[in-house]
Amino acid sequence: MAKKTVAIIPARGGSKRIPKKNIKLFHGKPLIAYSIEAALTSGLFDEVIVSTDDEEIAQVARQYGASTPFVRPKELSDDFTGTGAVVAHALKYLQENGYEIDFLCTIYATAPFLEEKYLRLGLEKLKDSSAKYAFSCTSMPFPIQRTFKITANERCEMFEKENFSKRSQDLEPAYQDAGQFYWNNLRLQSDDIMFANASIPIVLPRHLVQDIDDEEDWIRAELMYEVLQKI
Repeated sequence: MAKKTVAIIPARGGSKRIPKKNIKLFHGKPLIAYSIEAALTSGLFDEVIVSTDDEEIAQVARQYGASTPFVRPKELSDDFTGTGAVVAHALKYLQENGYEIDFLCTIYATAPFLEEKYLRLGLEKLKDSSAKYAFSCTSMPFPIQRTFKITANERCEMFEKENFSKRSQDLEPAYQDAGQFYWNNLRLQSDDIMFANASIPIVLPRHLVQDIDDEEDWIRAELMYEVLQKI
């Protein structure tokens, strides 16, 4: 079985802060369904695969058109295992079972704002370059050069005090991971981290980016989604 372009959606079952987060209903659909549907309707993938340790998640994934060819091992399903190890396990399984993959895209299960055009742009730019990765990011809403920390005695201390009097427009823009998708050209090798010269940043508008880690995030995401549907 030869596959050229594959999406991996990691989705473990043991979320603590939002129980069953990956399949909790978000505006009437399981949260993971948005990622699966965006991947499928993009037409970019030979297969969309969900990596999970949870049979309930697997059933929902299959219902929305993804495949679940393996069960993620329990040792890769705890609170401490990073996405990299989960994707490496999935890739090893696929390669050992005859998949020949050129481009692999990791898509988070918690990305209801994911749009096909940005997925497509990531792959197009990657194919036309010598980069190893392309991933979603967004601009910071305020200059990071003027941020500060709160000290042990509850006072303020700037990280870069020399920038206190500078105008915001004179400071260099900064960007952050949008937590939606990560393309990987498997034909190339690189020792670089993702946020480095081997990567192409696909910049998303800030109104399409929202982490969903706790209940407050969930409420904000639902409100954002509701507003976007009215535009």
